[in-house]
Amino acid sequence: MAFSGNYLCTSFKKEVLEGLHDFNASGGNTYKLALYTNSASFTAATTVYTATNEVSGTGYSAGGGTLTNIDPTTSGTTAFIDFADLTFSSATITARGALIYNSTNGNRTVCVLDFGTDKTSTAGDFTIVFPTADASNAIVRIA
Repeated sequence: MAFSGNYLCTSFKKEVLEGLHDFNASGGNTYKLALYTNSASFTAATTVYTATNEVSGTGYSAGGGTLTNIDPTTSGTTAFIDFADLTFSSATITARGALIYNSTNGNRTVCVLDFGTDKTSTAGDFTIVFPTADASNAIVRIA
């Protein structure tokens, strides 16, 4: 077992302060989500996308899928971002987790996602459903 929780990558936190990540829906950076087997080894110290232990199968291409940015927003004192749900159509794959990364700026990581168990699709849709976009649940929150 290699996945052990969800993490905002430490390098991402620093890079936000350096202005390397633009999440705007119009003109922002391109973000991708890559899927991985349980053999992948990621922690908060993960800094860049890797193809090592990435899933393979019908309906999935190396590097994963491109995410659709939704403009950053705030609620109270928390800023957050969201992405549209992502579907890998007619996919035959098994994934234990994912990595969101900025493909515009050197494949720099944003976060590691642990699905908790293996998730499988067989000649069907494999959909990543992002949590509610609010100050308590959004996929990336800065409080």
